Amino acid sequence: MPLFIYITCASEEEAERIASALLDERLVACANILPGMRSMYLWKGRREYARETVLICKSVEERLGALIQKVRELHSYETPCVTAFPITGGNPDFLAWIEESTSPLS
Repeated sequence: MPLFIYITCASEEEAERIASALLDERLVACANILPGMRSMYLWKGRREYARETVLICKSVEERLGALIQKVRELHSYETPCVTAFPITGGNPDFLAWIEESTSPLS
């Protein structure tokens, strides 16, 4: 099943580094980097404020575990946000491209 993966990063540079590694290992077919997000969140009992960069990736369910592990290895946060949302419809050619692009090379 194709997925949208939502990841928050500390900076554009971190998002690019993670996206490059995910692409190199064919864990994602595509990565979109959206800088300039402002976040408010609770962390260890305190309200925090941060500027972050959103990284949205297209992948497949079969690659999710390896993708999460790679993000955890490369990310600067103690507990990085990595969430997956199923893609339930869309352009069949685009969805097939996601599947093809994330298949391990033989």
